Amino acid sequence: MDRVKFLLDEEEIPKKWYNIQADLPTPLDPPVKPNGEPVTPEDLSPIFPMGLIKQEVSRERWIRIPEEVLDVYRLWRPTPLYRATRLEKALKTPAKIYYKWEGVSPPGSHKPNTAVAQAYYNMKEGVERLTTETGAGQWGSALAFGTAFFGLKCTVYMVRVSYDQKPYRRIMMQCWGAECIPSPSKRTKFGRSILEKDPDSPGSLGIAISEAIEDAVTHDNTKYSLGSVLNHVLLHQTIVGLECKKQFELADDYPDVMFGCVGGGSNFAGASFPFVADKLRGDKPDLKVVACEPKACPTLTKGPYMYDHGDAAKMTPLLMMYTLGHGFVPPPIHAGGLRYHGDAPLLSKLVKEGVIDAVAYHQTEVFKAAVTFARAEGFVVAPETAHCVKAAIDEALRCKETGEEKTIFFANSGHGHFDLAAYDAYFAGKLVDYEYPAELAKKALEKVPRVKPKVV
Repeated sequence: MDRVKFLLDEEEIPKKWYNIQADLPTPLDPPVKPNGEPVTPEDLSPIFPMGLIKQEVSRERWIRIPEEVLDVYRLWRPTPLYRATRLEKALKTPAKIYYKWEGVSPPGSHKPNTAVAQAYYNMKEGVERLTTETGAGQWGSALAFGTAFFGLKCTVYMVRVSYDQKPYRRIMMQCWGAECIPSPSKRTKFGRSILEKDPDSPGSLGIAISEAIEDAVTHDNTKYSLGSVLNHVLLHQTIVGLECKKQFELADDYPDVMFGCVGGGSNFAGASFPFVADKLRGDKPDLKVVACEPKACPTLTKGPYMYDHGDAAKMTPLLMMYTLGHGFVPPPIHAGGLRYHGDAPLLSKLVKEGVIDAVAYHQTEVFKAAVTFARAEGFVVAPETAHCVKAAIDEALRCKETGEEKTIFFANSGHGHFDLAAYDAYFAGKLVDYEYPAELAKKALEKVPRVKPKVV
């Protein structure tokens, strides 16, 4: 019988994170101010601790993981790599399907890989409270978990539609001592301005980010923490892909194609970047790496590649990325973690240069794929993860038609235990496949400042 689970010993947890900036063919476009001037570390210091700012701009290939962070990682890491033999049989495919299961972490997703690290670096610099945003609640619960271990207070602005859809995520945050506030809120000046225009606003990650940053910069001993997009976040998540490479060695295999869901891009990048490094070096030129996103918020497949703010209130620097406009409010799909107007600059650059591909799906088809997976493999996955499950199943069925014996991998980023209302809506036939609101995105993009970076 084929082996279905590949485990590493605790001693095999990677001791360093991988920084793909060291291997980019050309440097990443720098974040800039609205006047085009480059953002300096000093500009970021009111928001982030210097330890994370240094990681944000570093081009060192390997960055040591602090022992205090590793001590917390050991609660759930290394995570297992599974071969989905039952799914393979159900699909009658000659392909081999593998998935890395991050749902074993206490918060139930990949998010604590960076939440624990960010809480640690803030604690080391004397920060007393962290603010953040969350979409589906995975990031908010992960940061609540991380701050609990390092004695920090935590305030989470949760996108209103997800706050209403997923009360158990809020309760989980409260269990770890965090305060969870629906966004837009009356707590901040920006939140109040949104509610004045639209009292029934479903919110967006861009709005919640603005509220969290405003809260941080207007209170002493408080910093802001982001769960995706930025370089240091993607860096921390590479522990997933580094473990995965060791596990594929145990399996005596290597992926032909890799899939991951993308909102901001941290989960996908964390799993794939250590493999993308092989492609960039020319060791695995035929490796196909595919980012999977919702058709209701198709940043990589529909958005232009340009400088834009990471938040709705334009408090962040301008980042070079695929974007639908910082003012774009996506339809209220159940994959709340993928309702973000932009994408990580590192991921966006690799898509722009053709190293990584992208595909988009409607939510009913991804839930169908998630149910197929659950009935074969047993795990009920998050709606976000369901996007790459859909892609992996489609690839396996293509192999069934062609007879190809490909090795398929997808990043199984978290469980769907708190998303059962979404599954209930799917079974009841109540899920809506929102079409991409192109006109709304066009209007949002018209408000994006056109900047030309200044050379220094």
